[in-house]
Amino acid sequence: MKEKDRRSKNASVTAAKGRGAEARGGHHEQRHPPVKQGGFKARSGGLPAKVAEEKGDRQRSAHEAAPTRPVRQRTGDKPAETVPLILETAATAGYHLIDSGNGEKLEQYGPYRIVRPEAQALWPKALPASIWEKADAIFTGDTDEDGMGRWRFPREVLGETWPMQLLDTDFLGRFTSFRHVGVFPEQLAHWSWMKDQVATAGRPLKVLNLFGYTGVASLIAAKAGAEVTHVDASKKAIGWARENQTLARAEKLPIRWICDDAMKFIQREERRGSRYDVILTDPPKFGRGPNGEVWQLFDHLAAMLDICREILSPEARGLVLTAYSIRASFYSIHELMRETMRGRGGRVESGELIIREGGLDGKEPGRALSTSLFSRWVPK
Repeated sequence: MKEKDRRSKNASVTAAKGRGAEARGGHHEQRHPPVKQGGFKARSGGLPAKVAEEKGDRQRSAHEAAPTRPVRQRTGDKPAETVPLILETAATAGYHLIDSGNGEKLEQYGPYRIVRPEAQALWPKALPASIWEKADAIFTGDTDEDGMGRWRFPREVLGETWPMQLLDTDFLGRFTSFRHVGVFPEQLAHWSWMKDQVATAGRPLKVLNLFGYTGVASLIAAKAGAEVTHVDASKKAIGWARENQTLARAEKLPIRWICDDAMKFIQREERRGSRYDVILTDPPKFGRGPNGEVWQLFDHLAAMLDICREILSPEARGLVLTAYSIRASFYSIHELMRETMRGRGGRVESGELIIREGGLDGKEPGRALSTSLFSRWVPK
């Protein structure tokens, strides 16, 4: 971890570049252009033959869309439904949304107050400008999800990373050139649900984390007692996840880190007969895999969910889909999930993830900021 550079104040620095696919966790560059990544390193203690097969498949299929089998025509009753379901992230130790408005949000990440663009914040700011001006870091430049920019540090220049903790799991926050900081706190609603499923199962659950980003969800699942397979196309994201694993003192936990295209990986898992009890999937709207494979959300989502259904275990506890920055209603992914899970019973819960403002101390509930759509199948 870098120490703070105190040589200058009010400095503007360019954040670390090269996030690519790790933007929102995924084997594709979620909402970000492709960038050059570092080297791949298989998890020690893994299955060498399996890793070699995966690596060989990637090399043979460079720069092509991942071929998919036809989507199965499902029969049987649709699952029951709960709509809309609003899952809220309120203030918690390690994070809270302080204020939002005029296209920006002011957040507390561990020791730092951070200002970033937020298109959903259509209302005026509630707190005075003097509060916003005391932020430790402000993202400036291109405010589009795909746009690169710079971080300005009004008080003192900060290091690239800093320690964070959520759900008793340690990890690194990081200032990136795409305005993201290594964690998406609205996912705490899903992570808390997943943690409960693992803790109450009475057996080790197998969790698949597709588009796994920096590994926070994988670490939370493993610490709760799950056997985790984490898939992400970005070698840089996998490296960051391993850093988080070390920081969390979780090197001995059963996590398999896979750098691969998610579609190709789950198709191989289907052929192998692999099964998972919980699947988290957070696909981008567009991206490219590690060998140039093309991903388009609206073209490939139905096939991806169809394959995920096939690799759910008979005693599965849930399939979770989150979708960011798409022009669609949550009803679109809700109906897709219900069609996918026809004949499996259970219930499909769909709606939005929101973060609630908490004021300076995190204890003054304010407006709700919508962050993403989701759909979740549960067995009952």
